[in-house]
Amino acid sequence: MHPWLMSFPKYGSLFELRDPLKRKVYTLNLPELSRSTVWYAKDGWLLMDQRGLGKMFFFNPYSRELITLPDCQKAFDEIAFSCPPTSDNCVVLGIRFIDEFVLISTCHPGATDWTNEDIPFRIRPFYNQTNIVYCKDRFYCFNARGTLFSFHPSSRTWSYMCADKLECPYQYDREKYGWSEKGVSLIEKEGELFVMFTSSNERPLLYKLVSVRWEEMNTTAHDGLNIFVSYYNSELRTNFPRMKNNIYFSRFSQKRKRCVLYSFDGSRFSRPKEWQRWRELCPRQIPWINAPPKNVLDLLSEIDK
Repeated sequence: MHPWLMSFPKYGSLFELRDPLKRKVYTLNLPELSRSTVWYAKDGWLLMDQRGLGKMFFFNPYSRELITLPDCQKAFDEIAFSCPPTSDNCVVLGIRFIDEFVLISTCHPGATDWTNEDIPFRIRPFYNQTNIVYCKDRFYCFNARGTLFSFHPSSRTWSYMCADKLECPYQYDREKYGWSEKGVSLIEKEGELFVMFTSSNERPLLYKLVSVRWEEMNTTAHDGLNIFVSYYNSELRTNFPRMKNNIYFSRFSQKRKRCVLYSFDGSRFSRPKEWQRWRELCPRQIPWINAPPKNVLDLLSEIDK
């Protein structure tokens, strides 16, 4: 099924769930998440931080299951997890940038503390988003020079020779837009890695990692795929009858009826002049999550917007 958008309220505990295909909006009361911040979303689970105090926990908005993690002293710059926290193989990876070092922290559900290690080289994020993903047995992320790094949690080793460099081809006015003009989304799908570059109203560029080389995917190679992009996660899905060859961003249009999208077939954005920057297309506190199961959907309250 295609994912839905989950909107965190500024106040209170009434969350909105949006179906981008049927354009329906539902509300879900989640007092458990009051004043909490989302960090990552994957496989129907949210990785949260309570009140920015370093109290990390997993939460499933449909089952209401909550799984705590050890407290961390300082907030991470980036964080991700490998698989659902109910799995015995779940690993949580946090990254914090400190001068010329990178602090790598890992833990797992049921652990009493984080395992920390300083890495003596810099892997600064790619402009706005290092976008960590887990593929097979490793975590992956980009740095600002287009190098793909991998981290193997079992051996606790970093590698940066796993793929050719891929620098963003877009040029832009840094003085006018700052770093907010460019964005990168690293995506994993069934053991394969993809990367997508976006910049203002330019055509998004999609690449697939084949062996150690990045190959650009042209329109005919998309073959019905859909990409769902947010500040916290990126999902790739295929074979939806009424959805194909589109990028769905987590921003709503001005009338809040639909997501802003880019059509590869039409080579255009649905609202080309409403937003100019990646951070506007992917606002905070709106992740993509799995669609609710039918037994939960029947209990949701639909609203007219």
